[in-house]
Amino acid sequence: MSSKVPIDQLAQHIGEQVELRGWLYNKRSSGKIAFLEVRDGSGTVQAVTVRGKVEPATWEVIETIGQESSLAVTGTVKADDRAPSGVELVVEAIEVFQAVEGYPISPKEHGVEFLMDRRHLWLRSAQQHAVLRVRSALQKICRDYFYERGYVLFDSPMLTPLSVEGTTTLFETDYFGRSAFLSQSGQLYQEAGAMAFGKVFCFGPTFRAEKSKTRRHLTEFWMLEPEIAYATIDDAMDVAEDFICTVIAQALVECRSELDVLERDLSALEAVQAPFPRLHYDDSVKLLQEAGEEFEWGDDFGGGHETLLSKHFGKPVFINRFPARIKPFYMEPDPERDDLVLGCDLIASDGYGEIIGGGQRIHDPVLLESKLEEHGLPREPYEWYLDLRRYGTVPHSGFGMGLERLVAWVTGRPHLRETIPFPRTIGRLEP
Repeated sequence: MSSKVPIDQLAQHIGEQVELRGWLYNKRSSGKIAFLEVRDGSGTVQAVTVRGKVEPATWEVIETIGQESSLAVTGTVKADDRAPSGVELVVEAIEVFQAVEGYPISPKEHGVEFLMDRRHLWLRSAQQHAVLRVRSALQKICRDYFYERGYVLFDSPMLTPLSVEGTTTLFETDYFGRSAFLSQSGQLYQEAGAMAFGKVFCFGPTFRAEKSKTRRHLTEFWMLEPEIAYATIDDAMDVAEDFICTVIAQALVECRSELDVLERDLSALEAVQAPFPRLHYDDSVKLLQEAGEEFEWGDDFGGGHETLLSKHFGKPVFINRFPARIKPFYMEPDPERDDLVLGCDLIASDGYGEIIGGGQRIHDPVLLESKLEEHGLPREPYEWYLDLRRYGTVPHSGFGMGLERLVAWVTGRPHLRETIPFPRTIGRLEP
């Protein structure tokens, strides 16, 4: 009896008879020999069938089945240095679970909206499959980075009465007669975790009701957010720098086959080496103005500004000490200038924009109370947050990294919609 073997393990079974269960990705036939490209989720392999060497009924099945038919293929594994998997399968028998006709995504070119309407099927294509395997690998690499350095995974709630990043991008819902919001960020709760455990992180979905149609925005996306007690903005930048360098280095090793499928130019990723430049906001303004950009002090960066800054340095760059008026209420003021806060953004190389945002949080209870009032935020929902400053307050810092932006950067995808299984944008709620 043949053993069931996934494609990514076939090279360990050369000369053996195996059974492979998967789906027909593509097919070519000359009438005498058929080449079936079969995928099973772990990889793709070519299964070769010669007419006359299989039962007539088997050959008839091979001639008639269409793309994405589900099947079990029994055959002998043969070494083939020309094949991406290093092997091919010489078919002896095929069992079809479902013969598919008229699969809607054919090998011809399709428009993006057509493909997004069929996202549940587009996920099976080679490039989309590769992108999402990279996403999976990056999630593990990111989690492992913090676990290995003594951080505690501390989950933040998805439903909250609080605004973290401003009240204009909140998704509101009824919560048993009260107003609640889908979380914009887990950060405020991570601050509570940091006061209990010292070093914590969360990694989960967040929501922003941004009416934006740019390639860099989704309404639902995943954030990784570490928070560290007794840490300054410089400490946060040190952690972020080491984190990004480690993640990119591991991705270049662990995701090489997927990046090959995507034909990703790796030069920009290979240039991600510490130290990263640390540019004061004032100096970034001068740099943009000298480059001919219409940018005024106090403005926030747009995608074009971020791209220009990253290309100027050829590697990721930190911008720090932002104007207070463009940053959230919880940012610690710069002790040298009261018009600035100790916030930082990390701009990815290769034109992929802000990859990390963070900085030092206010730890003085009186100052935090005044900032809540200044930003027009109701005090009652934040009473527990103020308690963190009343009972054992310390300087603390952290940052947030958008997973989809990291995936886009690593894979070279031009739009975030390809970096999450089912993207949610201002115009898309299905599938």
